[in-house]
Amino acid sequence: MGKLGLLKKACIIVSVLAVMAITAHAQTFTTLFNFDQTDGTEPGALIQATDGNFYGTSVLGGTSPNCVGGCGSFFQMTPEGVLTTLHDFESTDGAQPNTLIQATDGNFYGTTSQGGVYGCGTVFKITSAGTLTTLYSFSSQTNCPNSQTGNASLIQATDGNFYGTTGAYGANGLGSVFAMTPSGILTTLHSFSGGDGAGPSGLTQATDGKFYGTTGGGGAYGFGTVFQITSAGEFSSLHSFCASGGTGCPDGWAPQTGVIQGTDGNFYGTTHYGGTHQHGTVFEITNTGTLYTVYPFCFQTGCRDGSYPESLIQAADGNFYGTTYSGGAHQYGTVFDLSAGTHYLVTQHSFDLTDGAHPILAVQATDGSFYGTTFADVANQLGTVFRMVMAPAAKISTLSLSFGNLALGEISAAKTVWLTNTGTALMNVNGVALSDSDNFAMSDDCPPVLAKGQRCSAEVTFTPKALGKITGSLTFTDNASTSPQTVTLVGTAVVPASLTPTTAAYAARVLGTTSPARTFTLTNNETVALNSIAISTSGDFAVSATTCTTNLAAKGKCTISVTFTPTKTGTRTGSLSVSDSANNSPQAASLTGTGK
Repeated sequence: MGKLGLLKKACIIVSVLAVMAITAHAQTFTTLFNFDQTDGTEPGALIQATDGNFYGTSVLGGTSPNCVGGCGSFFQMTPEGVLTTLHDFESTDGAQPNTLIQATDGNFYGTTSQGGVYGCGTVFKITSAGTLTTLYSFSSQTNCPNSQTGNASLIQATDGNFYGTTGAYGANGLGSVFAMTPSGILTTLHSFSGGDGAGPSGLTQATDGKFYGTTGGGGAYGFGTVFQITSAGEFSSLHSFCASGGTGCPDGWAPQTGVIQGTDGNFYGTTHYGGTHQHGTVFEITNTGTLYTVYPFCFQTGCRDGSYPESLIQAADGNFYGTTYSGGAHQYGTVFDLSAGTHYLVTQHSFDLTDGAHPILAVQATDGSFYGTTFADVANQLGTVFRMVMAPAAKISTLSLSFGNLALGEISAAKTVWLTNTGTALMNVNGVALSDSDNFAMSDDCPPVLAKGQRCSAEVTFTPKALGKITGSLTFTDNASTSPQTVTLVGTAVVPASLTPTTAAYAARVLGTTSPARTFTLTNNETVALNSIAISTSGDFAVSATTCTTNLAAKGKCTISVTFTPTKTGTRTGSLSVSDSANNSPQAASLTGTGK
């Protein structure tokens, strides 16, 4: 169940598309807050700060009269949904703020698309108490040549500096990548010129120290790019969208957000348009530019799986979660869950306007819940904050399997254990294994991913190799919180055929008189019939009756009655012996008695 190579995945995608999109109805969605004009309009993505609270900005709204519809706000929200406006932008300190980051100094940093000294946007620092410092006001030059940050947020790199993009204008009018020190000294690293992209939308710093991002337009075909850039400004275009040709750009076009680096080292992102069904894609790309379309949206009739994807994050369970701007059951957008390994997609929530519209899912909180925002809602059309608890839950059908007594070397009937995903998110089945493969054998039909409500099974057989009680375990490992789930296996190995009791002592008898009979049981522990049964005794002992014949059915039993008739005084010894087709033949019992 390891990671598939890009070429191998490309070969199997056609065969799995028919079953990869699944609709789930998670009953864990909560609207925490509905915005009004005074506390903001059109909230952006949230972040969770080190104090456990969430912080964010609204693009518009607030109490400032300096912007039509408000200049935007900076707010704090508790995990329970209590929202406090910490700062209302005033145009002079910026307007239309973008997503924030929390820097290593504990303060928040962000950009605004407008406002500031020259009206071209700003870079700002703000404390958790709402005290704002403008670090940089974008250019005083005509047409803001190094400004217009669009919807891009800053990142803080490992060198302590901040990096970001401007979405338009710049030296060539098509956007730029910049670096800025914590004190506000800004350096333009790259100005886009069209052929290398246009309209960048955010950066991520990878484990190799380089920065990766996307542009919504430009490139070799004019439909956007994925690029790489160093802190020194060394720039490379990794992929130009629509490179695969064909109607509507099967590899997608117009990415609206940047990329994230997955735990496998590759990069993942979304295109707003294009793909097989023309409603956008999730893509994967290597640091050398090999791109693979992970999922094309609108695969389901009516785009019930969503259309025009935007946000994408990788959660603690390894799966990707994100949102689509529209589509879903009500056409107002979705939250989806996409398996990292097999690319199964589950629609976790379809917005219906009463709970918001056009969502952005931006953060998985420390408690495992997901928090996001919407641009609009039915109450006032100004946006919401929502929470979703999405987690797989594993249930196994039994905690133990008992195979009873089984003849040495024989194979038992198979016993089945079911694993069911009873949670609200995809469950990654990472492995099914036995602790003792010498005495137990297992086969399973578990796929790499179980959707909500799906189950798979493992069948176990017992073939004992040594006499006595034998224990083992069957273990399922997955991304549920209870992983691993363990089933105890128990069986006892016995001889193929047994005679009980194995000893018998008769009471003293007068010479020539016959004792009451003692009863012995012959048991066939095998799963095949016991053949060629012959019974004999020795000494002063004799068979008085028996239910045994020459054959004994599988797992069958028969009885033998033996009496004692002493011929001499003193201790008398003898035996009962049964010969048959079992490999431990003959089975014998020692007999003693006293003559007087």
